[in-house]
Amino acid sequence: MMPGRYKSSPSSTMSLAFCGNDNNSAAYNVDKGVLNNGCFLDALSVVPHVFLLFITFPILFIGWGSQSSKVHIHHSTWLHFPGHNLRWILTFILLFVLVCEIAEGIVSDGSTETRHLHLYMPAGLAFMAAITSIIFYHNIETSNFPKLLLALLVYWILAFVTKTIKFVKFCEHGIWMTQLRFCITGLLVLLYGTLLAVEINVIRVRRYVCFKHPTEVKPPEDLQDLGVRFLQPFVNLLSKGTYWWMNTFITSAHKRPIDLKVIGKLPIAMRALTNYVHLRKAFEAQKTKASAYPQGSKSIWCALRYAFGRPLVLSITFRFLADLLGFAGPLCISGIVHHLGKENKTFLPPVKLLGVYFISSQEFLANAYVLAVLLFFALLLQRTFLQASYYVAIETGINLRGAMQTKIYNKIMRLCTSNMSMGEMTVGQICNLVAIDTNQLMWFFFLCPNLWAMPVQIILGVILLYYLLGISALIGATVIAVLAPVQYFVATKLSQAQKSTLEYSSERLKKTTELLRGIKLLKLYAWENIFHDSVKETRQKELTSLKAFALYTSISIFMNAAIPIAAVLTTFVVHAHLSEDADLSPAVAFASLSLFHILVTPLFLLSSVVRSTVKALVSVQKLSEFFSSEEIGEDPDQKVPVLMPPANHNKYQALPLKVVNRKRPTREDWNSYSPPRERSNEAAKDDEECIKEYMVLPNQDVPQGDSSVNCYHYTITNGYFTWTPDGSPTLSNIDIRIPHGQLTMIVGQVGCGKSSLLLAALGEMQKISGNVYWNSLPGHESEGEDRKRGSVAYASQKPWLLNATVVENIIFETTFNKMRYKAVIEACSLQPDIDILPQGDQTQIGERGVNLSGGQRQRISVARALYQQTNVVFLDDPFSALDIHLSDHLMQEGILKMLREEKRTVVLVTHKLQYLPHADWIIAMKDGIIQKEGTLKDIQNSEPELFEHWKSLMNRQDQGLEKETVAESNTALERKNLRRAMYSRELAGKNEEEDEGDSVESDDEDNLSSVLRQRAKMPWRACGTYLSSAGFLLLLLLLFSQFFKHSVLLAIDYWLAKWTSDVISGKVHSEGKNCTTNQDCRFDHSSYSMVFSILCCLGIILCLVTSVAVEWTGLKVAKELHHNLLKRIILAPMRLFETTPLGNILNRFSVDTNTIDQHIPATLECLSRSTLLCVSALAVISYVTPVFLISLLPLTVACYFIQKYFRMASRDLQQLDDSTQLPLLSHFSETVEGLTTIRAFRYEDKFRQRLLDYTDTNNIASLFLTAANRWLEVRMEYIGACVVLIAAVASITNSLYNHLSSGLVGLGLTYALMVSNYLNWMVRNLADMEVQLGAVRRINSLLKIEPENYEGLLSPSQIPATWPQQGEIQIQNLSVRYDSTLKPVLKHVNAHIFPGQKVGICGRTGSGKSSFSLAFFRMVDTFEGRIIIDGIDIAKLPLQTLRSRFSIILQDPFLFSGTIR
Repeated sequence: MMPGRYKSSPSSTMSLAFCGNDNNSAAYNVDKGVLNNGCFLDALSVVPHVFLLFITFPILFIGWGSQSSKVHIHHSTWLHFPGHNLRWILTFILLFVLVCEIAEGIVSDGSTETRHLHLYMPAGLAFMAAITSIIFYHNIETSNFPKLLLALLVYWILAFVTKTIKFVKFCEHGIWMTQLRFCITGLLVLLYGTLLAVEINVIRVRRYVCFKHPTEVKPPEDLQDLGVRFLQPFVNLLSKGTYWWMNTFITSAHKRPIDLKVIGKLPIAMRALTNYVHLRKAFEAQKTKASAYPQGSKSIWCALRYAFGRPLVLSITFRFLADLLGFAGPLCISGIVHHLGKENKTFLPPVKLLGVYFISSQEFLANAYVLAVLLFFALLLQRTFLQASYYVAIETGINLRGAMQTKIYNKIMRLCTSNMSMGEMTVGQICNLVAIDTNQLMWFFFLCPNLWAMPVQIILGVILLYYLLGISALIGATVIAVLAPVQYFVATKLSQAQKSTLEYSSERLKKTTELLRGIKLLKLYAWENIFHDSVKETRQKELTSLKAFALYTSISIFMNAAIPIAAVLTTFVVHAHLSEDADLSPAVAFASLSLFHILVTPLFLLSSVVRSTVKALVSVQKLSEFFSSEEIGEDPDQKVPVLMPPANHNKYQALPLKVVNRKRPTREDWNSYSPPRERSNEAAKDDEECIKEYMVLPNQDVPQGDSSVNCYHYTITNGYFTWTPDGSPTLSNIDIRIPHGQLTMIVGQVGCGKSSLLLAALGEMQKISGNVYWNSLPGHESEGEDRKRGSVAYASQKPWLLNATVVENIIFETTFNKMRYKAVIEACSLQPDIDILPQGDQTQIGERGVNLSGGQRQRISVARALYQQTNVVFLDDPFSALDIHLSDHLMQEGILKMLREEKRTVVLVTHKLQYLPHADWIIAMKDGIIQKEGTLKDIQNSEPELFEHWKSLMNRQDQGLEKETVAESNTALERKNLRRAMYSRELAGKNEEEDEGDSVESDDEDNLSSVLRQRAKMPWRACGTYLSSAGFLLLLLLLFSQFFKHSVLLAIDYWLAKWTSDVISGKVHSEGKNCTTNQDCRFDHSSYSMVFSILCCLGIILCLVTSVAVEWTGLKVAKELHHNLLKRIILAPMRLFETTPLGNILNRFSVDTNTIDQHIPATLECLSRSTLLCVSALAVISYVTPVFLISLLPLTVACYFIQKYFRMASRDLQQLDDSTQLPLLSHFSETVEGLTTIRAFRYEDKFRQRLLDYTDTNNIASLFLTAANRWLEVRMEYIGACVVLIAAVASITNSLYNHLSSGLVGLGLTYALMVSNYLNWMVRNLADMEVQLGAVRRINSLLKIEPENYEGLLSPSQIPATWPQQGEIQIQNLSVRYDSTLKPVLKHVNAHIFPGQKVGICGRTGSGKSSFSLAFFRMVDTFEGRIIIDGIDIAKLPLQTLRSRFSIILQDPFLFSGTIR
């Protein structure tokens, strides 16, 4: 009773009191008991909130104030208590309901003379308490101290009890659903009750009170690893929804560029392996089902649905919620404008019960301010759900891509070699599966929610329009529907145009590559113009195709802009003239305008969604064909019992386990890949085993040459092998034995099946019949047991290299042993080659690295086999690309010395018969069968003819080789090496310079800050270059058309506001006039609709003009820049090509040109449109309510900083995403090419692991990029929602007090809604534009190169047509250098060569022989002296003339593509 008593003596002057101070107030009447007093009930509900605030504030400020910084660093404490997400959701709902309660209290209080604090103050305290509760909970959770949750438990109990008492009392007094406060109280009882249940559940699960042993909980495994920086799965719901955890990540990009170290590792649940396991289970689950197992592409779809369906359903749910909330905008605008337009409010006076005023929900929603707040909340929620839907869909797509790539890779590892060799499947096709088809599937998953959401959006939109406008709405909707197929048609044409453009651009690139590779030859022969014209011709075709592309793009842009205008025009004009009493109030007009904007969006997306679905279906079809292709036979790792009597089988099982294990390590042993030391022990064991156990095969002679051979490493008996399952056998009747620890040579003519024999042993061929035994034990072959094959060091005929350094290629996934490595390098004579490489053995070789000669590739491949410490070594024709010296050295040092000493079993396929005497065992082959096997002595005795044939061949080889030895091979090799040395020395110099540059940068902090400043700047200069290339007239057209278009669009909406406002004032006027005839009272729409139609038509025309102007500008710039670039590159001095890597110049012609051709125009259009829309929207709002300008400043500052941080982070992440794709794709192509080698070495698992690492790296970059985009969009959308709220409140106030017309209020709100849509587009496009303008900047830097001086001092008439006729050459004091910054290469050379003389120039490498010949062509800088030929100083001749009159054969030959002729 105290609160009532205490408040019952208010001073008469106070206008504020808890229970109000009306004179006859029933608020203080407690005659019927305290609990029947409404004010006391409200006072009672304050108690729990005050309790919570008093208890938690000290804990929060004292306990966590000191710790708050630590909490976020050690994110290992991010443990979610049971019911974590549910608690956050309930708290959000609670906060919303409490806001409604505060608003309801304020509105109902407005109907009394004095203020009653008890109507809204308890709700305000409850709001504060709810926020405190969730902050308190979050801190308890992050520090994992659940006992403090007891405070919350007490709070929920108290709040639940007080609200229940209030609810019960309401029911007793007959307050029912018609009163809004009853509904709100009921909801609060429900919410507090549920939160109490959640709290009790935490006690039940975590047992932190009432139980002896509380549950021990460890943080998630991922978070114990501090390398995981992608925290989206671990943070709380608020941080998940707003991407709050990304704040530090994005702002840090401003201080230091983002690299792979910064983004860290992927969480376990998102790793490719985890997702692959899900996918595999999904495929297996289908097979185990009793029903018919779906085949082909259907099975893939089913598996994808099973593995990734759930997150997709979640994404679709979020999308539905967002789309439903999207309709709140138009409805709230309609409500606000409708209520402002109504002068008389016909609502019942508020009911007074329990001494308190109550209002109905109808009256509550009739308040314009309430609608403004509801609109704000609806926008916040809608944007949050929309971004959540995007994020979940994209994350699912990325996970799916990782799983699919892993599945494809596992399939590649089991692919039949014949598929590749027979051309059924090319490396290109497989790479396309990875690069294109998995991405198509990912994109389909991104767009999948649209498939479900679009129909709902369209149906709801049309229903609401019909409700607002009647039949005329259907006419407007029909206009949109009719034009949608046209859009689809344009979209298909667009993709066709893009395809043909791609074909032409690849042809142009091919020609450009050839031109750049042979640039020296072109310059020496003066063929620049011929090739320039050839490239230009192809470019012309490409531009024609680009014109079609530009045309369809501009039509597409035009339709996107014009369809809504056309729909609005038809709807309103028809609506105005259809019925006499048509309601064309501002409320109806602007609500329908917003609805049309909503309706157009799904129809724009329709074409891209349909296209994406079709592409996904095609991709899945391709994938299903690939997954069903042939695989190699049973994995030799698994024991494959062949038909045999069961008794024997049992006998084998009874073998002592030790022996089996020693000879055949378990699967795990192979997976753990013992390091070399262990392996050599294993080898020793094997040897012991072989020596202990004597073995004789039935029907085979023991080789007599070496009695110590008493064990075979592998044998094939009666083997028939083929490449294709239905083909004839390639190898027939094969019976061979490979002796243990000996050198076996396989010889025979080309194509007789030597390499096939090795591959058959490795299990790469299809076995038709027969048996293959590895590590044979005596007496066990008869059991038909294929022994387990270990790792075989295999050097294939066509050497295969990794995209890695020389060292990595040689040690090939094993540990580095310096002594062994040096010995291998020596044995393969690789040291001289390594010395001339730019970074020695750390130089990148392979596809993306330095090009090596065939011999060097072959020796690295053999070095790899020698380095591995396997028991068996297969060398397939290792001497084919080597000259006699290298072959001899490799044979002596590598094979006979190194491998023999290690007692390794060596099988050598060779054509060099002179090495046969070194062989312990020889296998001679002919036409796919074994001609003879045995020692050389056996063959001499049993096949004298064959032996004599070999002998004659050996002599012939020896004689021929002896002659050429000294003279040719050495010089050829030296020449090759030294020629490359010159090139690589320059490269090395360049790299050193770059490295120096890097070290200077890292040392110098100022430099870093200047680099960061450069990153922060927008490339305005590149933008200027781009626009100036278009020419003055086009630029003017572009600017004015954009400006006029947006002015006209503004005018259309403004006219609509005026028209509708006049309709209302006309109605009011006619009602006041009390007109007699119906004719007088009718409002004349014709003049208004006339102006409206003219403006709309003008708007449509201007939309067409701007879209064409943008694309036309793009075309003009593309044409100009490519033309100038090609011209400048062709005329550039030779020095440019010697100092700039070819790839760099090629990138300007490929990637950068493509960006300028196709991407910049679209981005430019989008950027200009969104920026101008934002500017015009803000201008309209400021015009309607000038007060808005005050709030514009803080919002602009917020926008500026958000875009500044985002742009830099986005650019870094975009580059990471692109750069991490390259190693992934190259790993696929590399694996396909080296499949036999990888399988021979048994390195499948290591390569799979490497693939998983590459995939995860690429996926984490993609995920961070997605999260960064969502981070930006959420923030921009929230700023947009704030704009709407401020604009709404300001315009409502202005309308109520300054009589602003309701039409203008509608206009202002419609434009405010647009701001939130276009703000993030503006920033996203700005970031894209910045990246794309980099292409212009790079091309521009090449355009600044000084060309060679082609003009001569002599005119063509002064040069004799037959010059040079005699050929007399005078060289006077000639000094030559390659560049003005370098030392001279020729100093003061004097010579006189008479006509007809043949002159030889000799000298050491680097003495200037080539430079001397180049001086005649003015390819080098002659800074002193002169060359006079037939009386004319060549420096005075035009370059074209000079070079066309001379001829030269270059040191390194270059062939152009085409026929020999």
